[in-house]
Amino acid sequence: MARTKKAQAEKYNLVIVESPAKAKTIEKFLGKGYKVAASNGHLIDLPKSKMGIDIEGGFEPQYIVIRGRTALLNDLKKQAKQADQVYLATDPDREGEAISWHIAGALPKEEKDVHRVEFNEITKSAVTHAIQNPREIDMGRVNAQQARRVLDRLVGYKLSPLLWQKVRRGLSAGRVQSSTVKLIVDREREIRDFKPQEYWTIQAILTDMQGKHAFEASFFGKGKKKLVPKSEAEVQEILSAVRGQEFAITEAKKSTRQRKAYAPFTTSTLQQDAARKLGFTTKRTMMVAQGLYEGVKINDRETVGLITYMRTDSTRISEEARAAAKEAILERYGAEYYPAKPNIYAGRKNAQDAHEAIRPTYVQHTPQSLKDCLTAEQYKLYNLIYTRFLASQMAPAKYDTMSYSLDAAGYTFRASFSKLKFPGYLAVYKEEEAPSDEKVNLSMPPMGEGDHCLAREITPKQNFTSPPARYTEASLVHTLEELGIGRPSTYAPTISTILDRKYVKKEKKIIVPTELGEIVTEIMEKSFPDIVNVEFTADMEEKLDTVESYGKDWKGIIRDFYGPFEQELKKAEAEVEQIKIPDRPAGIKCELCGAEMVYKTGRFGEFIACPNYPTCKNTKAIQQKIAVPCPKCGGEIVQKRSKKGNIFYGCANYPACDFVSWDMPIEEKCPVCGSYMVLKRGRGKAVYKKCGNEQCPTNQKPKKEEENA
Repeated sequence: MARTKKAQAEKYNLVIVESPAKAKTIEKFLGKGYKVAASNGHLIDLPKSKMGIDIEGGFEPQYIVIRGRTALLNDLKKQAKQADQVYLATDPDREGEAISWHIAGALPKEEKDVHRVEFNEITKSAVTHAIQNPREIDMGRVNAQQARRVLDRLVGYKLSPLLWQKVRRGLSAGRVQSSTVKLIVDREREIRDFKPQEYWTIQAILTDMQGKHAFEASFFGKGKKKLVPKSEAEVQEILSAVRGQEFAITEAKKSTRQRKAYAPFTTSTLQQDAARKLGFTTKRTMMVAQGLYEGVKINDRETVGLITYMRTDSTRISEEARAAAKEAILERYGAEYYPAKPNIYAGRKNAQDAHEAIRPTYVQHTPQSLKDCLTAEQYKLYNLIYTRFLASQMAPAKYDTMSYSLDAAGYTFRASFSKLKFPGYLAVYKEEEAPSDEKVNLSMPPMGEGDHCLAREITPKQNFTSPPARYTEASLVHTLEELGIGRPSTYAPTISTILDRKYVKKEKKIIVPTELGEIVTEIMEKSFPDIVNVEFTADMEEKLDTVESYGKDWKGIIRDFYGPFEQELKKAEAEVEQIKIPDRPAGIKCELCGAEMVYKTGRFGEFIACPNYPTCKNTKAIQQKIAVPCPKCGGEIVQKRSKKGNIFYGCANYPACDFVSWDMPIEEKCPVCGSYMVLKRGRGKAVYKKCGNEQCPTNQKPKKEEENA
């Protein structure tokens, strides 16, 4: 009897999430009676060593437990067996749904209640509401994920060997990545083929007849017809006609213009703004956002999820969030800063509206109040998210505007002015760019229709049309979203992949194709036109959406794709000629044989090697410098790879200095012991700062009696 009571007392409800950081946050919300465990992402997936798709058997995926994850899965099974209820609380998207489905299928087949729960934000109210309102696993989401996974596996595992055979080892291809590379290559082709066209602009500095008020006007055309001078001769004809003439104001319009606030962030707009304003890469933005979502320790006690789920293309917000924003706006700024009607933002076509926009979970947690609890990057990104959200619920900015049309000898000049009358949302979220069609904050001359002006100065300027701009990460993400290539979860990994594969490179912030990227794109265009076709890729994304939303047969989509693809593959294997890409010189001599060393690509990326292999087998690792001095000797810290390909950090003065760290050192010093700090990557996706000194009190676990005190 005593044993039975003890067994009953040990019963609990098990909640399974993806990341350890999220687990810690949620466990504090649920309290006694609940255990929270982390799967650390996918536990079950397609094998890496083979295709893992039964093509003849209707494209059935052959899932296995990921190598190294068996012990973790067995532990989850053990915990689930002892639990009363099991709640699968993985991320609220297709990948999260698939993880829950795989885990549910692997749990003991007994009379056990297994529930799927979903929350868009990691707050006590959201988590407890989800636990109280479980649902079934959404097989629409699961099948959409399976379709994407199988499709990408077929393309990758069929095309990659071809590229290895015809070009070089280590290459890969894929629906989204190959289309993205083609966009960048096509833009480069446009730039190369671009032929600049001459055109002229004419600016006039005008004054009233008394010479008291001066303003600038731009040449528009002849009468009401737009005219762009294409040569100096045309310009001289205009100048000869208007010089010495009075400029009569034929039209003067005074009005008030409103400028509405931007919608709260989606994944795409967050990545774009973070790139423009903070200089963050898409990858960095998502890593920092993940940490903010999973939870940050506040005041050394409470762990709080600070933002909603960061993979979304919806601009929708909850009524609770809207009410909280209204309260904050009225309190901090006044009633005039809140709109007469709440701001509602239309979603993008084909947007998935399952989740809210990216917003702060608690409006009372202002960026300034949390500054001491956040890393520098976390603070910058949280401030961006917070201010964008609050501004999205505020009244529009108002401008007093004035526009003039002026006539001189039958030619028309125009001038426009704008003056901020009421800041509205700009009191919170300031934009860098001014309205392009107006001269902002210039003095408006007190003049009207019928008044005349004199030209103080008329200046012509020769111009040439510019080629289209190369992509930045921000503009590339914008284009991918506009064209429907990929989804919020794929933008960052796609860009990282094509950079890692050396299909493109970054020159400062500009993305340009490499020779390799152009060669591979040419092969893909000739042999696999659908794979790199933007419309085809976007259409496929829509088909995947129909699997989720309407239950469309996902295997049918795969079957329709694979038939033509297989024929293209056979043809390419026979017709594509082998291409030799010359190795790039590394600029250093081989100390063994004196040859000019070159860059090579291996299993773990690029390295430097002697071109006389196998006669000379000299190789060197490419050392990426980290802008942090060595804590031991003050030398340079460099990024290195172990024999297994794992990244670590060591001193460039090795073997004279033996400093080494698995975590990347940063410039900050520990406030407790004064040692160096590092960026630590958790078992999940979160990145956080910790002291590099393992003996530091901040790295010591509390004793049992202290934990229970």
